[in-house]
Amino acid sequence: MERRSLLRAAVLGGSTAAFGGSLWRGAAHAAPAQPGTGPYGPLGASDTNGIRLPAGFTSRVVARSGQTIPGTSYTWHNAPDGGACYADGSGWIYVSNSEINPSGGASAVRFSATGSITAAYRILSSTRQNCAGGKTPWNTWLSCEEVSSGYVYETDPWGTKAAVRRAAMGRFKHEAAAADPVRKVIYLTEDETNGRFYRFVPTAWGDLSGGTLQVMVAGTGTSGSFTWADVPDPDGSPTATRSQVSGSKSFDGGEGCHYADDTVWFTTKGDNRVWQLNLLSNTYELAYDDSVVSGTAPLTGVDNITGSASGDLFVAEDGGTMEICVITPDGVVAPFLRVDGQSSSEITGPAFSPDGTRLYFSSQRGTTGSSSGGITYEVTGPFRT
Repeated sequence: MERRSLLRAAVLGGSTAAFGGSLWRGAAHAAPAQPGTGPYGPLGASDTNGIRLPAGFTSRVVARSGQTIPGTSYTWHNAPDGGACYADGSGWIYVSNSEINPSGGASAVRFSATGSITAAYRILSSTRQNCAGGKTPWNTWLSCEEVSSGYVYETDPWGTKAAVRRAAMGRFKHEAAAADPVRKVIYLTEDETNGRFYRFVPTAWGDLSGGTLQVMVAGTGTSGSFTWADVPDPDGSPTATRSQVSGSKSFDGGEGCHYADDTVWFTTKGDNRVWQLNLLSNTYELAYDDSVVSGTAPLTGVDNITGSASGDLFVAEDGGTMEICVITPDGVVAPFLRVDGQSSSEITGPAFSPDGTRLYFSSQRGTTGSSSGGITYEVTGPFRT
């Protein structure tokens, strides 16, 4: 309670907790999002898959760990984690990491234009604890190893090209990646209690074989200005990358990362925050902090994050009440869905189909609480565009 009070005072600085103005394009250092009525309305009763959804939405099970995916001969991997979707002619592909160590890797499921599953296959093998990652503008998947001295692997969602280790992107406990085509950089989170926020500047955009790893430098507060500094030794040995640059900003457990419209958002699970970096002004602030909400926080255990065409952010919970919550551009945070009966699991890999009408995600440990019990779902409905 004392920590929460201190956080509240630090974040609000004596101002009201009510949100004023647009979260994404309003005045700098706006207050974090507050609970309210979401754009999709209240959650209904659990459906046959144990998912509580707003009116107009339906769910289906796409795959289960250790079982053959219907319509294919491929067995889905254990502990499904970070994911992304790719256009594939008139259909699409959903890729998913496997957060087990050893032999993590990643797999893909291919869908037809009608949403029927047409194929499934492995795209990365023999790696360690592949947690989150990110999609590139040139349609590859960056699969990140969440282990000390972990690597980023660039993979082919179509499974035709061999995966490539991208050592220049640094060796640390990688979590998520997000591409910024305007500044031509890749943002990277680090899952350590004193982790850092990085960006990788490729020598040539579209080629991650070489470049410069940089770390965010800023003060200790929850808002302010920031700069970037080169990491002298991206290999992280003998000194960890997070300890090489004086003044680099510490974050408590970096998780998901998402870029859109000159803004990058990332989550930190240790303090249940969503951070927002305004890249035009080089300033940062909090988009959400569960310690400063009015009333009961609807979003706890923040983890993977993605966005929709409308500008809504969708944040998955690791724990909490097993929800995916939406944070709207006008600063409202509310549950979008809840998975019942799976309290020993976490929600991972939220990603929208290319047309924005389907949301994919996984319950990493499903009803069993074991990595072999993972379930990957699809939710279809009238998402805002």
